[in-house]
Amino acid sequence: MGHISHANAKTTPRIRKEIQESNETIAVLAKRLSLNPKTVAKWKKADRVNDNKSGPTIPKSTVLTEIEEQVICEFRRITKFSLDDVYIALTDKIPNLSRSSLHRCLVRHGLNRLPKEALPASDKKTFKSYDIGYVHVDISEIHTEEGKAYLFVGIDRATKYTYVEVYERMTKDNSCLFLKNLIAHCPFKIHTLLTDNGAQFTYKLLAEHLRPKDKKHPFDVICDDNNIDHRLTKFRHPWTNGQVEIMNKIIKGYTVKRYHYIDLKSFKEHLMVFVLLYNHQRKLKALKFKSPYDRMIEIYNESPDFFKFNPVDHKNLGRNN
Repeated sequence: MGHISHANAKTTPRIRKEIQESNETIAVLAKRLSLNPKTVAKWKKADRVNDNKSGPTIPKSTVLTEIEEQVICEFRRITKFSLDDVYIALTDKIPNLSRSSLHRCLVRHGLNRLPKEALPASDKKTFKSYDIGYVHVDISEIHTEEGKAYLFVGIDRATKYTYVEVYERMTKDNSCLFLKNLIAHCPFKIHTLLTDNGAQFTYKLLAEHLRPKDKKHPFDVICDDNNIDHRLTKFRHPWTNGQVEIMNKIIKGYTVKRYHYIDLKSFKEHLMVFVLLYNHQRKLKALKFKSPYDRMIEIYNESPDFFKFNPVDHKNLGRNN
């Protein structure tokens, strides 16, 4: 490991060693090396060439007593609490304790990081893997100079293949039209569809007196006709449909949040170019650096039964309505 000299040092370990080994006088060395004679004299007598460590020999707190530090360390060892939890638990017991003094105390005693085996197991769960055909659907609002419009997005969980359409209104009829076009467009069989609880997709959250009696939502009718299991996210749990939520952010990040569109037509044109590029050219880490289309072809070669037809032969695969 290399030596790091003091920021204002005029000498290096090599120069210091040269001074110590030289038979020249201090005045001659100072002139030749362009140094202060006091600096030359200091390193001439020194038995080392590196700087001494700065700070106290035995670090200790100027705020906490020795007993308080022992209490903090023992509490940390026993509870294995995080820094903030330790601070909250002890702040009433140790009046002079601050978050920074607590952190310095733990660093001094080697307790600022708990061993990996001591860390509590994470409750984070990964998405359950599904065969191709599990599609997330969502609607989000976008704006152009003409006004607002609505972006309908469907994304397959296995391949990240994305299908989009833009409508001026967020209606039940438009959601049904989007679903029909989505089913016709995708070369793979859609077996599961996940949406939120919006009235465009379900009657579930409508008040009892507003629900049509003895009538199924037309979106569900289309799903039933195509043997699709329509699932709904938990109420006020939008992250359960996170796949499409993230895709909405990506689309907006490359379109309406970056560019200004004078009309809806120009937005649609740019959107279609982006989606085409995303599906066929963008290498995704989640797909082991394959594009959604490449992953789709790979799955077709492994399990053609999941498909209605060969995606290679699909003339309109790169074209969203």
